[in-house]
Amino acid sequence: MSSQVSYRVLVTDYVWPSLDMERETLARVDAELLVAPTGQEAELRALAPEADAILTCFKRVSAETIAAAPRCLVISRYGVGVDNMDVAAATAHGIVVTNVPDYCVDEVSDHTLALLLCAARRVMVYDRSVRDGAWDARIAMPIPRLRGLTLGIIGYGRIGRAVARKAAAFGLQILVSDPGTTAEEAEREGVAVADMDTLLREADFVTLHAPLTAATQNLLGEEAVRKMKPTAWLVNTARGGLVDTAALAAALREGRLGGAALDVLPQEPLPAGDPLRLLPNVILTPHVAFYSEGSLQELEAKAAEHVAQVLRGEVPTNVVNPAVLRQANLRLRARATSQHNAIGVTYG
Repeated sequence: MSSQVSYRVLVTDYVWPSLDMERETLARVDAELLVAPTGQEAELRALAPEADAILTCFKRVSAETIAAAPRCLVISRYGVGVDNMDVAAATAHGIVVTNVPDYCVDEVSDHTLALLLCAARRVMVYDRSVRDGAWDARIAMPIPRLRGLTLGIIGYGRIGRAVARKAAAFGLQILVSDPGTTAEEAEREGVAVADMDTLLREADFVTLHAPLTAATQNLLGEEAVRKMKPTAWLVNTARGGLVDTAALAAALREGRLGGAALDVLPQEPLPAGDPLRLLPNVILTPHVAFYSEGSLQELEAKAAEHVAQVLRGEVPTNVVNPAVLRQANLRLRARATSQHNAIGVTYG
């Protein structure tokens, strides 16, 4: 590793073929990548002291790793959610946290509708049946007409709104539950606001688009699942921790729920013995809703550029913890001042 560069950026993990885009972007600010071989906790703690910034995808960036990174100015998430890192610890240490909240809206909303349509039209049942040598339309009957059924959307941000627009084209009636959405706003967008209980009782499909927080952990647990129609399907392309999968599996096994289509799970990969693997009314995909070639390029570019902005002494575009910008221990301010880069930069 060259000793001539000014900065080192620790990459905890990535799931794409190369880091060429990141290297090119960060070379322009005289930074090189320090790529963790496995991203395990002990390994990250050992590498953290060298890091002026951290880029992370799925690996956990714990309070211990953050404490071991005295040079770190920014932790940049490849993605929307930041539940894989200790944001409070980063803030306490004066570290800016960034994410990319707008990179895969089309992909996740498309994948949500793909799962919903597979569930509604029993695509997986027919596919397995034909592969097994049958040719019998009756095997998945009855199939209700999609137009006129109700889709409940929990979480009405960018992706929830995109799902609503696309679902409306299929004639679905849309209910949304989101504390930040007013009835007037919903009406303008052609959807209806409902409380969680009403949504769960009335929806034929429930799709989750809420962030994972302490308040939303196991949001769809035993009590919530029991409120759903016995024919309803649950779709989750948001975060695995939103669903109590043990309660879900029990409801599916006992016939209290129509089915589930899941792209995300509390434990990934899904363990070999998990009951969800064995249930015929479950559709599973491997946390891929975010993916297209275009979304991946956008994600890499934006996450790397957030790091580059900070290393130039600038406030990055998407700050998850804006309160840090007003703290006396903000590392970005200290580094920019020491390098005489603070002219014209406002930190809050």
